[in-house]
Amino acid sequence: MPDDQHQPIQTADEAQHAQRIRAAWIYHVEGKTQSEVAQELGINRVAVTRLLSEARRRGEVTIGITSPLADVVALERALEKHFALRRAVVAPNTSPEDDPTRLIAAAAGRHVSDILRPDMTVGVGWGRTLHAMLDFLTPRHIEALRVISLLGGISEAKRFNPAEFAWAFAELFDAEGFLIPAPALVDSPVTRHALLERCGLDQVFQIAEGSDVALISCGGLSQLTTSYRLGHVTQAEREQLQEIGAVGDALYNFLDAEGRPVDHSINRRAMSIDLDRLRKVDDRILISGGPEKLAILRATIASLHPTTLITDEVTARALLADHGQI
Repeated sequence: MPDDQHQPIQTADEAQHAQRIRAAWIYHVEGKTQSEVAQELGINRVAVTRLLSEARRRGEVTIGITSPLADVVALERALEKHFALRRAVVAPNTSPEDDPTRLIAAAAGRHVSDILRPDMTVGVGWGRTLHAMLDFLTPRHIEALRVISLLGGISEAKRFNPAEFAWAFAELFDAEGFLIPAPALVDSPVTRHALLERCGLDQVFQIAEGSDVALISCGGLSQLTTSYRLGHVTQAEREQLQEIGAVGDALYNFLDAEGRPVDHSINRRAMSIDLDRLRKVDDRILISGGPEKLAILRATIASLHPTTLITDEVTARALLADHGQI
């Protein structure tokens, strides 16, 4: 019989570590949902969320693309040349019919993690892709990092709340966060003017204008777009915007196909930084992709002149095909 006295005993810390890694493996590598992870491990979903968050905080989980394919690099170089970008990051995507959100988010998480430095100010937008990026960032303490939300929304407690994203992003790096204490859309241009001029909110946008980096996504006008699904934009407003030529928005700056702001009250009621100010940010990183976003991606590139574009392979090919580049 084996001598049990000589068997190693797993400590509580070792057991917790093993459970963290097991949860992270099932979620990130096997691609199962948090509910499925909870069922497999025999714990509740809240516990799974905590395990995954702790694993990221400790640096035990790093998700990224380490071996870019040659054709992907060629796409990146073509995008950089054609759109005058400092950098293009293209996530490999061999399934054109699949939603590329997670692929783009993974590539964005690695890139953003690599560029963050002490004493940096980062302005952040919102949307599904940016929210998904949180899972792929490398958490760590960054001295004197400041994170500023570029869009209101603090009054709405929803998953894709712009304020919630800014706060979660700041928490990953022990950063100081600046939020806009106003809804994403107010009832009138008069209210917006009063909030900016009389309540001091314009000072937040002035700080944002001087950011080192801005992380921006964009959304189309389909029924799948985040602003529509969350009720920020009504069906009637969506139809009005389509009628006057809007193809989507970047931070509630609704644009036509040429990248020009359309003449609609939403553009005068949005509590967000306007694109003229945003263009003053040194590094403007546009993170988006998917067939339903092609028109607004083209428009945002034309209007914002991003310095960095992070997208997927299928979207990159479509953008370049528009100009006969591939």
